[in-house]
Amino acid sequence: MADEQAPIADDRDWLVVRSPYDGQEIGRVRAHDAGDVDAAVAAGKAALATAPLPLWRRAAILDTAAQLLSERVDDMARTIAAEAAKPLKTARVEAERAVSTFIFAAAAARTLAGEMVPLDASDVGEGKLGFTLRVPVGVIGAISPFNFPLNLVAHKVAPAIAAGCPVVLKPASQTPMSALRLERLLVDECGLPEAWLRVLPGPSSSVGERLVSHPDVAMITFTGSPGVGWSIRAKAASKKVTLELGNNAPIIIHGDADWRAAASKIKVAGFSNAGQSCISTQRVYVHRSIAEEFTSALVQEVETLKVGDPLDPDTDVSALISASDTERVASWVTEAEAAGAVVATGGGFDGTIYRPTVLTGVTPDMKVSCLEVFGPVVGIAIYDDIDDALRLANDTRYGLQAAMWTADLSLALRAARELDFGGVLVNEVPTWRADQMPYGGLRDSGNTREGPAWAVREMTDERLVVFQA
Repeated sequence: MADEQAPIADDRDWLVVRSPYDGQEIGRVRAHDAGDVDAAVAAGKAALATAPLPLWRRAAILDTAAQLLSERVDDMARTIAAEAAKPLKTARVEAERAVSTFIFAAAAARTLAGEMVPLDASDVGEGKLGFTLRVPVGVIGAISPFNFPLNLVAHKVAPAIAAGCPVVLKPASQTPMSALRLERLLVDECGLPEAWLRVLPGPSSSVGERLVSHPDVAMITFTGSPGVGWSIRAKAASKKVTLELGNNAPIIIHGDADWRAAASKIKVAGFSNAGQSCISTQRVYVHRSIAEEFTSALVQEVETLKVGDPLDPDTDVSALISASDTERVASWVTEAEAAGAVVATGGGFDGTIYRPTVLTGVTPDMKVSCLEVFGPVVGIAIYDDIDDALRLANDTRYGLQAAMWTADLSLALRAARELDFGGVLVNEVPTWRADQMPYGGLRDSGNTREGPAWAVREMTDERLVVFQA
């Protein structure tokens, strides 16, 4: 295959990839179209029909990918940092997590099996043997976002390989280079046949729309905004559609909690990748008895964050993905101030970078509370009664992950029962994720669970087999 990143002088369209930090061009990739989708889907469908990958080979490919990625963490991290403005230290964590994603996908491939069905549990089943097989659902159309341009691609591609499904993937146009590098690694060095993975950067209006509408795409897996996600599901009614969407993650810090530890963790959880994570800590509900001390501690922690060039190894927070997103975040903070919130720290610019911002006096109707900020902003609200804190945390259209900090085991168990989210973390931030765990939400946070073992189930169909003895 021709080098997808090499600019050439002809009439083909190319996507120019620029650093969100300084606008410098860092590469060009070919902009694909609906015809390229058709060709990739046809190749994947033919490969699945004529040369399906046996389980042992899928696992071997995934093992090799994990090994090679582990040897190239620093190199992959620099690509992530350049195209997404993710600070190098954070980009390295993402690259390391991608290794884990492939390791656990290999484990899922090796343990992919059906189950026995006790047909003779009823009189009509006497003399019959029943079991199920897990079979590939078909060609998968994957659409990935900009904020984790390697690991969220891995969370779609690695389980698909484990399930035995060809994938046609559209990466975010702002950050296609990590996905293209992963494609070449899998195809050129890990033994994955080329028809089993095609990464096609290009406009949503052509590449994305064609993936969604293509009759031979059996499943769409999408990570992104709720509006786009639910629109895809409506358009692809005959397909399986799995969605991992947004959140405005809450954390409740009760009066008996280790609030110093909470402040230290929120320093990272609220501002890593400039808050551009679906589970970035956004809403903090702190008991009045510790509110002043906690707020002071959090402000001190946040003010130690270094803002700057993502390629500087000391940088903690860099630019948002675009100028328009930066302007939106700034306007939401300004609106919150006008409605009575107070900027405890931040609230301005360091060049083009929006500074890490802590707000106090946040109320539920403010955009910084009721919507997903997806920026470096954490809002604090004070509560007196735990019933109110639980109610406020649940008062959201989202439902991905939430957290409760307390030394009271019974209160922790109550929070686990009553917080209406896909995941509830106790004495940890809602931003915590391990790549092997089931990850997903409710309502406008989506309709699926990711994590290789769970994604593989979504990417396979269960086929019943009955033998008459």
